[in-house]
Amino acid sequence: MRHTYSHIDLDERRKIARWRTAGISVEIIAEKLGRHRSTIFRELKRNTFVDKLIPDLNGYYCVTAHDMACERRAKLRKLARFSHVRQSVIDRILHGWSPQQIAGRMRLERHPISVSHETIYKFAYSADGQAIKLWRHLPEHRARRRPRHARRRHGQRFSPELNILRRPDVVADRKQFGHWECDLIQFRKKFGKANVTSLVERVSRFAIFLRNNDRQSRPVMDGLIRALQSLPHLARRSITFDRGTEFTDWPYLQANIGTQTWFCDPQSPWQKGTVENTNGRVRKWLSREVDPLSVTDADLLAGWVQG
Repeated sequence: MRHTYSHIDLDERRKIARWRTAGISVEIIAEKLGRHRSTIFRELKRNTFVDKLIPDLNGYYCVTAHDMACERRAKLRKLARFSHVRQSVIDRILHGWSPQQIAGRMRLERHPISVSHETIYKFAYSADGQAIKLWRHLPEHRARRRPRHARRRHGQRFSPELNILRRPDVVADRKQFGHWECDLIQFRKKFGKANVTSLVERVSRFAIFLRNNDRQSRPVMDGLIRALQSLPHLARRSITFDRGTEFTDWPYLQANIGTQTWFCDPQSPWQKGTVENTNGRVRKWLSREVDPLSVTDADLLAGWVQG
């Protein structure tokens, strides 16, 4: 076995493809190449070609596999080659931005050099990211990332009929008052699950901030109901959320105040850019180091007005 790690090259991929076609097991291929069998399993899992329309074409092809691997490494190398992009990503992670928010903001601002949220996650868990403990600032606060198959999915809790793509154009174009965007502002783990609801009206940019003891959906929705129920219906026409678990009790919100709800695509919080921008400004005076339950409602209002 080799004592130092090196990436599988094209010559090895040719051998893997030939031996797999011949029916040779992964264990024997690993032994022939002097690789650990997990390396070969990972290579086959990551770089096998899949055609959803013509499944008969599925398979491991050496040149295609090599191109897939090179493209994957090239994406991560963007953060190694472009120091200003890397530093911007690091700064935003340290200020509480999630990888999805960072990648979405890059797309929204049409950065000439942009990276996906998956690339940012990989960077955060790479040797460079681990060296400065970026994982501590990610939403999950995990020292090691969950395997892909173990990551939770919440999309089934939100009706496809409420997808943001079905939202009327008057909302997207900011031509009608009364449409809001909502998000939760998170804080350090030492403060438990306490957080602050951030609610922003899209036309006026008027903002409301509400403290929460935890992220349970019913109390979060109760806070929104209390904040909006005294307003005329035309001033609370709709709210756009992301697909966080804290917003899964949206039917309760609709039943109580009749406000229409819309939801961003999965992993696309940038689609509600008004509240995301507001949260970025709020961080100037409400950092992750603040205990949200030590801040009064008056403090939240004063901080926003002064900020």
